[in-house]
Amino acid sequence: MGMHINEGGDDLQEAHDINVTPFIDVMLVLLIIFMVAAPLATVDVKVDLPASTAQPSPRPDHPVYLSIKEDRSLYLGNEQVAPEQLGHALDLQTDSDKEETIFIRGDGSVDYARLMEVMDLLRAAGYLKIGLVGLETVKQP
Repeated sequence: MGMHINEGGDDLQEAHDINVTPFIDVMLVLLIIFMVAAPLATVDVKVDLPASTAQPSPRPDHPVYLSIKEDRSLYLGNEQVAPEQLGHALDLQTDSDKEETIFIRGDGSVDYARLMEVMDLLRAAGYLKIGLVGLETVKQP
């Protein structure tokens, strides 16, 4: 007859599984933060941009958008600005950094003369770096 003697050891075994619950919690919190922050980084002024087949440039971290709507009104970011106040508004937006690139988003129906007037306003305010924003199109072979 055999006998089993309990030596008083711990009957609990170590679990060798990885607990991913904290990782999933962190990922869900980051997802929510990015879902809330993403719409804040865009411009909500609706303009009908013309299409271009040019190679797109890399986007800066904090671009400054100047939009020209079809009624010839100007918007700096999401705020409407009078043409005579454009220089002051740009100085506030860029902390008077005249080397900042100003991206012009012009509606497709805006005439060339209005675009030149706005570019002259930018030049008079000291902003010489200008980027034109358009829709990307696929080149046909």
